[in-house]
Amino acid sequence: MAEQRDFQQTVAEALNKKSVQLALDRATGTFKQMRSASLRELGYFEELRDRARDAKDRVLNNLDNYLLQLERSFTRAGGQVHWAADGRQAVGHVLDIVSGRGLKTVVKGKSMTTEEVHLNTALEQAGLDVFETDLGEYIVQLLGERPSHILAPAFHKTKEDIARLFADRLGIDYTVVPEELTAAARRELRTRFLSADVGITGVNFAVAETGTLAIMENEGNIRMATTLPRVHIAVMGLEKVVADLDDLALLLQTLPMSATGQRLSSYVSLLTGPGRSQGEGPEELHLIILDGFRSSVLADPEFRQVLRCLRCGACLNYCPVYRRVGGHTYPWVYSGPIGVALTAAAHGLDAAKDIISASTLCGACGAACPVRIDLPGLILEARRRLAAREPVKAGAVTALARGLATPAGFDLAARAMGLGASVAMDSQGRPRRFAPDGLHKLARNRKLSGPAAEPFRRSLFRGLDETGEEDQ
Repeated sequence: MAEQRDFQQTVAEALNKKSVQLALDRATGTFKQMRSASLRELGYFEELRDRARDAKDRVLNNLDNYLLQLERSFTRAGGQVHWAADGRQAVGHVLDIVSGRGLKTVVKGKSMTTEEVHLNTALEQAGLDVFETDLGEYIVQLLGERPSHILAPAFHKTKEDIARLFADRLGIDYTVVPEELTAAARRELRTRFLSADVGITGVNFAVAETGTLAIMENEGNIRMATTLPRVHIAVMGLEKVVADLDDLALLLQTLPMSATGQRLSSYVSLLTGPGRSQGEGPEELHLIILDGFRSSVLADPEFRQVLRCLRCGACLNYCPVYRRVGGHTYPWVYSGPIGVALTAAAHGLDAAKDIISASTLCGACGAACPVRIDLPGLILEARRRLAAREPVKAGAVTALARGLATPAGFDLAARAMGLGASVAMDSQGRPRRFAPDGLHKLARNRKLSGPAAEPFRRSLFRGLDETGEEDQ
């Protein structure tokens, strides 16, 4: 379930933390630069977006048949499929598999789906030792936090933050050299891999035609987690199925291009069944297919497109709101524009009410999405549905919109706002002492512009004569 927290308070905390602001600036800037350079080099990304969208829609339009085909193919290859209607059942399947075999130590690859169902907490409460092996996930596990970004879990932490954490928790000398920090984590995790009983991962794509699981990464930890332990459990949302290997090849290119600007991830594991003999992989391979909110979203003609999502995180990196407040201000594990849409679809409008309003509707997220999810349109649709539940407010907004649509009404509103701003703010854009508290809060983390000496509309049309011709 989405967390019930005070949205304004968490936003204020994020805006006032200089380290969070620095980390967000560094990380989003780097991801955007890498992505832009890669797309310029590619040269046909718009065509790739169309093809990726069509590949996802082809499956979503016939999802039940593709899922049954996946089950047959996966089982034929020697794996075992478990269906989960919700998070509780998904966790139950994992516990049944683990407890029935006396397994005690778990190594995990990065998985948003397992975060979604709070799998780590359930396993730890059952007495198992659980270790995240993705570096970002390992960092947030040590911190006792949840991921702040779909792609990079420790997005909100600077290298200085991580250096202090490792010095405290791993007992190493303080260092901000990334290679030394990575080496410390590698030494700590290597023993976990060698002693692990079970590996748990997510799934990027599952091929209905062959029963193949495709898992992408850049660190090599998932390759270790899927080959060294005796048992491998993969957990996936039911929307991760793709039709065939041709579509898989297309999406294997599309995802990393938008996520990190890579032509292909450093490691791509294609798993078809368990290991055939000792030393070639796990003895058992289990696939847990989670529904959760997905079937109900599939039935919604407006929101079903969110099931195309590849979890690349591009919309977060381009969102001006996310880039200021980070992922922990959002009520669910999914943050940014896709988090707004997923939270509204999965948990309802009440759970997403605050973050639905926290959007500039600039359109950057929709332009960045590699499968053309209309995220600005979905946020607007969520706002419409919220407004429809409050007819008085909706009527007032409609009347205001109609009034502003006329030149006279717009001019009157502009004059009134200009007069109000002149009274409440000084020429430097600072609220006066007697200004409303809301204005002071707004200015605390923003640089506000002072009121213009002349309204834009008036200056725009100054110089036009009465006939509408420009003065010469």
